[in-house]
Amino acid sequence: MIIAAADGSSLSNPGPAGWAWYVDDDRWAAGGWAHGTNNMGELMAVLDLLRQTRGEELRILCDSQYAINCCTKWIPGWKRRGWRKADGQPVLNVDLLKELDKELAGRTVTFDWVKGHAGHSLNEKADELARAAATAYRDGLSVPHGPGFVAGSAPAVSLAVGPTKREPEPDLFSVAEPAARPAVVVEAAPVPVASGRWPAPESDVEATVVALERSLLTDEVLLDRERLSELLHPDYVAYEPGGAIRTRGSALARAVSLPGAVELTVLGADRLAPDVLLLRYRLRRAGEEALYSSVWQYDGATWRRRFHQGTA
Repeated sequence: MIIAAADGSSLSNPGPAGWAWYVDDDRWAAGGWAHGTNNMGELMAVLDLLRQTRGEELRILCDSQYAINCCTKWIPGWKRRGWRKADGQPVLNVDLLKELDKELAGRTVTFDWVKGHAGHSLNEKADELARAAATAYRDGLSVPHGPGFVAGSAPAVSLAVGPTKREPEPDLFSVAEPAARPAVVVEAAPVPVASGRWPAPESDVEATVVALERSLLTDEVLLDRERLSELLHPDYVAYEPGGAIRTRGSALARAVSLPGAVELTVLGADRLAPDVLLLRYRLRRAGEEALYSSVWQYDGATWRRRFHQGTA
């Protein structure tokens, strides 16, 4: 069995992005895009690993639950619905997902979640290579593609990723017709940023985010570590009214019930970007009142709280 870590990185999400998988110093690969997302990188790392290890039994270590869930849970349902989610909205990164569906068919593949940035040697190396690829795109430098699965060989798929001096990497978010390129390239679906309707109409987004914000005030979610982890972005940070600063890790570790009835009054909701919404509200609980703001970001599968601040 081949054991490999796969990871993705985007410097500003979306922005210069990279992907990488790593088995050992003789077997690894990396690439990326001038403009992409973390999720695109996570999926592409898994896809390239599957392509280069055809015929091998494979165990993939990922710190992205999105990538794992796509490959192990969500793809069959999306495929049955014509690559649409349960709410009828189109699935993001559909071209990558279709290619993953093809590569996973008939394969013996196991996915294991590992905590990112926690000292796991394979995961740390994949993360390092993915971030290096993203940084190279940002700085206009050449990206080391790696030897691929067979030491000393230059796999054909590496020619389809990463910049070259002869042909710059296309912008995967462009709506223009892409130039001809090797058949193995997977191009992500364009994001219609000007429409204001991605990933859903404004009113639907606000209602969804408000409902999720309210759920984070309930014991049902607060005391369910798995559900709470799904709603908090990996880079989550919170500034509490009393001055405490909490990261995602400390928020998950805390996981305590909130006493008293809660009354949430929405003061405003502003779309800062197609995938980012700022929610402002007043919260009354146990005779006390505070003002809060939360920044929610769409990760291609769900909205997750990325930033939270309270003022007494």
